[in-house]
Parts: sequence; structure tokens; C-alpha cells
Amino acid sequence: MRKLTGALCLLGMLSVPAHATEVAVLDWREALMSSEAAQHSMNELRNQTSGQRQRAESLGQELQQLQQRLQQDSDVMSESERSRVHQELSQKGSEFQQLRAQIQQAQQQAEQKFLQSAKPQLDRAIEQVVSKYDVQLLVDRDSVVHMADGLDLTQEVTDILNDK
Repeated sequence: MRKLTGALCLLGMLSVPAHATEVAVLDWREALMSSEAAQHSMNELRNQTSGQRQRAESLGQELQQLQQRLQQDSDVMSESERSRVHQELSQKGSEFQQLRAQIQQAQQQAEQKFLQSAKPQLDRAIEQVVSKYDVQLLVDRDSVVHMADGLDLTQEVTDILNDK
């Protein structure tokens, strides 16, 4: 009896067809951030922070020059001059770190604001693609260890977002 039950279970599992569209993957962040709306939003952010970015770049170059000067001329510098260069390095380094933190915070805030405003459109795009392919399970692409010939919906979701 056990053998018969085991054989029936095995036959039952084999008779259920596995469709490639039952499981699909999506990198929703990539789909969203690759959209034209996200690119527009990030361009606006770059324009808003361009002055800070230029100042940070300039400070970075100044810091490199000061470090090179210390390395090359430290032996011939007076103690007061070495102290002045170290102090200048410290001040410019602090300003550089503050600017980088401000730029990073502005970028994170802009991205978060965009994600919140675009979430309804993303949800609709995902629902369209899931319905189109009759997907039963949608998995975050970053969570997938291995996928052989699977269905990746990322680009299609981006295309739908760009159509709206």
C-alpha cells in the first residue's frame, strides 16, 4: 500500500506542469531608478548641489596638494610652517567631510522623496507585468542565488514606468 501511495504521489507531482512564468525576479530599485522620471529627479539634485560638489572637488584637490607638500617639503619646513599646514589640512579636511555629508544627505532625501512619490506608479507597473506573464511568485532579484533561464521583469517594469 505504501509503495502504491508513494507511486501515486510521484506521478501526481510529475503530472503538474511547471511553467517558467510561475516565478519571476525583479530588481524594483533598478527598475525605478532607471526610469526617466528618476533620471530627471537626480539631474535636478545634481543641479541643486553643483556648487557644493564643485567646492568639495576643489577642497579635495587642495588637500592632496597640501599632503604632497608635507611629504616632499617637511624636512625643510620650519616648525611653525609645518604646524600651519597641518592646521590648514585639518580645517579643509573638516570642511570637505561636512560638504560630502551634506551632499550625501541631500541625495538620500531626494531619493527617498522620489521613491515615496513613485511608489504608486511602480506598484501599478509591477501589477501589469505580473498579470501579463501570469506570475505567481515575484522575488527580489538581489535575493536570488541562482536563476537558469528565468524571467527577469526589471526592464519591462522600467519601460512601463517610462510610458506613463
